[in-house]
Amino acid sequence: MIAIVDYKAGNLTSVQLAFDALGAKSEITSDPRVIDRAERVVFPGVGAARASMDHVHQMHLYDAITGAIAAGKPFLGICVGMQILFDHSEEDGGVDCMGILPGQVRRFTPSDPLSSKIPHMGWNTVRFARSHPLLDGVEDESEFYFVHSYYANADAAHHVVGETDYADATFTSIVARDNLLATQFHVERSGRIGLKIMENFSKWDGQC
Repeated sequence: MIAIVDYKAGNLTSVQLAFDALGAKSEITSDPRVIDRAERVVFPGVGAARASMDHVHQMHLYDAITGAIAAGKPFLGICVGMQILFDHSEEDGGVDCMGILPGQVRRFTPSDPLSSKIPHMGWNTVRFARSHPLLDGVEDESEFYFVHSYYANADAAHHVVGETDYADATFTSIVARDNLLATQFHVERSGRIGLKIMENFSKWDGQC
């Protein structure tokens, strides 16, 4: 069973419907015990960093999330669920995040706001920096669907799996370490190729 972590961020139902379409059993849950029992964990979300972190702590989810990763369970972060895995975000005046991945989350500051509107919304290209089992069957420089005003810079180059350009920035759009992979784009809204990544995740053993 795939646990979809509910920490009061949006877009959870879309993620579950995508797994349903793939025939993969999933459950939306805020219960740490269900996360502990799950075979795989998805950490999705649409929202702000501070509210997301507040909910993670208030709902006692931090230990369940870090425990799942430490136990070697396949773990997928999506959008805000990727950003708050890093050390710190500039959003909401600055907020300390989960510190699972070394790096910072910064706001887009385009030199020409008219040509690079914020939020970054729509389809954009992802360049693969290296291979990964979740990208099997997905072509390099495929396009995925993004919605975000902040972007991650991973400190460790070997954690970067994909990069994207927007608003004068080159940012980390796929990051991975051991049994964890996270995407800035919405796999559940990225059509056939997004579903391919989710299908790969539903079968992944967490090994690279």
